[in-house]
Amino acid sequence: MADTIFALSSGSPPAAIAVVRISGAEAGAALSALARRRLPPRRAVTVTLRDGAGTTIDRALALWLPGPGTATGDDTLELHCHGGRAVVAAVDAALGAVPGLRRAEPGEFTRRAFANGRIDLAEAEGLADLLAAETELQRQSALAMAGGAFSQQVAAWRERVLQLSAAVEAVLDFGDEDDVSGLPGDFSGLLAGLEDEIRQWLARPRAEALREGFRVVLAGPPNAGKSTLFNALIGSEAAITAPTAGTTRDVLTHPVALAGVPFRFVDTAGLREAAEDAIEAIGVERALAALDTADLVLWLGPEGAGPDGAWEIEPRCDAPDHPAKHAARHRLSARTGEGMASLRAELIATARAALPRPGDAALNARQHRLMADAAESLGAAASLSDTLLIAESLRLARVAFDALLGRTATEDMLDTLFGRFCIGK
Repeated sequence: MADTIFALSSGSPPAAIAVVRISGAEAGAALSALARRRLPPRRAVTVTLRDGAGTTIDRALALWLPGPGTATGDDTLELHCHGGRAVVAAVDAALGAVPGLRRAEPGEFTRRAFANGRIDLAEAEGLADLLAAETELQRQSALAMAGGAFSQQVAAWRERVLQLSAAVEAVLDFGDEDDVSGLPGDFSGLLAGLEDEIRQWLARPRAEALREGFRVVLAGPPNAGKSTLFNALIGSEAAITAPTAGTTRDVLTHPVALAGVPFRFVDTAGLREAAEDAIEAIGVERALAALDTADLVLWLGPEGAGPDGAWEIEPRCDAPDHPAKHAARHRLSARTGEGMASLRAELIATARAALPRPGDAALNARQHRLMADAAESLGAAASLSDTLLIAESLRLARVAFDALLGRTATEDMLDTLFGRFCIGK
């Protein structure tokens, strides 16, 4: 039998309300120990909480939720107390003194929900992303995954593969009988259609891009105005600016949300062939490496000298002696703000096109790999003529779908996932 666990499930005190959750077979014992009464199920009741010595801790709302119809699948007790540090500490101590109870590990409530079949692995991954979401776009995508949109799609694909597998097994088992002579005429078409649907999902923007943000690298020679533009884009003085060339010696990264879209802006050291010292040479090397990881480069150097696909930026347009560009994508002054609105607007539009659409579930690296495995197996099945090999390819596709939903998950992988959660979730 699993231990009964408890933890503060709301924000750190002090707060107006503190929600303490107890889940497991001994949750009823915790209710008896602290409230010393029985409660009707799924109805909030005001109770007096007392410790083992009978001393009053707090007046609180208690909610008794008998399993299995709970978030974790186990009996659950929620105590909604006043959110002062002393109250929370006293409730924690009283619960710790109840036999059979222990403090929860990070993510343990959600892990129990997964173990008890209340959520699948894809939904748990979506919930982890939802808790970490910092922008509106991240929230909407994570909510779609946590709400089961992707899980329902995988379950539908798996059911179709099962139907195809049944047709193959019928040929293997009864192929010598008159009423089962071969695979259905549309068998290859059904396989191809299913593979095409999966590959359309594989072509979608990935969850990592959404989580990390659209990566924009500012590049150019020393004293080109990169750091001034960087500070204007992120809305703070994160980078040191000075008239002296070579002020920026390292790669400076800053995440920011523009119109709900996550960005990661990168300021780099000035690029020039002959660095003045070893530290600057390292900075130039790191700047070149940053260009390779960019989703977009804003090039502030001589026209045409930037990497392929970079946007030509003509900075310092307010200065009479600034170097002009014939085909600048944006002419601007980070100091006065001229041209900044149009640059931000195009950055937002470009990032939105490259990131998952609002409300779309986005695949993470694990899900993408398994989906690719399923597509490969379906493609192999369509190209084979040996019925036994077709059956094996379809079995491998089902294995990939099962892994997507956590039916074949390993403990190490689960430890890594649920370790991302906070205590009390």
